[in-house]
Amino acid sequence: MNDTIKISHQRRWSESKAHSSWQIFKIMAEFVDGFEALSKLGPCISIFGSARTQPSDPFYELSVNIAKRLSEEGFGIISGGGPGIMEAANKGAQLGGGKSVGLNINLPFEQHSNPFIDRDGSIDFEYFFVRKTMFTKYSQGFVMMPGGFGTMDEFFEVATLIQTGKMAQVPLILVGSRYWGGLMNWLQDTMLTECNNISCDDMDLLKIADTPEQVAEHVLHFYSRRPLEPNF
Repeated sequence: MNDTIKISHQRRWSESKAHSSWQIFKIMAEFVDGFEALSKLGPCISIFGSARTQPSDPFYELSVNIAKRLSEEGFGIISGGGPGIMEAANKGAQLGGGKSVGLNINLPFEQHSNPFIDRDGSIDFEYFFVRKTMFTKYSQGFVMMPGGFGTMDEFFEVATLIQTGKMAQVPLILVGSRYWGGLMNWLQDTMLTECNNISCDDMDLLKIADTPEQVAEHVLHFYSRRPLEPNF
């Protein structure tokens, strides 16, 4: 490596270090704003799913009805704040008279806040890990609708936190037995039985549902045996 290249690399590392120092304050500010905004919500259920789901898709309407049903039971609804399943969740929350919260992530050309979020319930984030902390800290249950990589990331993040005891056990419900069935079979047959990489107790964390009533039953049954309280 010649001297010119060395100097260039050193300059880049120096600039990166300075940027990282300021970045700490931006991250802290996101945490503070999120904690202040969500700490007064009361019991909430987070609904995850694809931003690509169109209003004509049966899972969109199913998400609306699930959120509406849970709202009627006194739960606020938290979504990722964008279109698709997230929009459907917030729409159902408003139809059910519940709090409707959207934790929006700033993504170039991809995501915008949906119109069904409460005026004081829309929060924007730059950092995925701060946003995910808000979901896990302030949700008393998670409903996983069909989705892509982002939904899988959120699903396994929550499952791992519960498995490792880093957050309290809460309902974790996968909606759509046909959509999630292959993954559940793989978890059972390969990850558990063949490789012994998880335990039977880990599988017991996951529930399958296909209707709003089944989702509500899972949540209400869970909290008939446990108090509603913060996860951390």
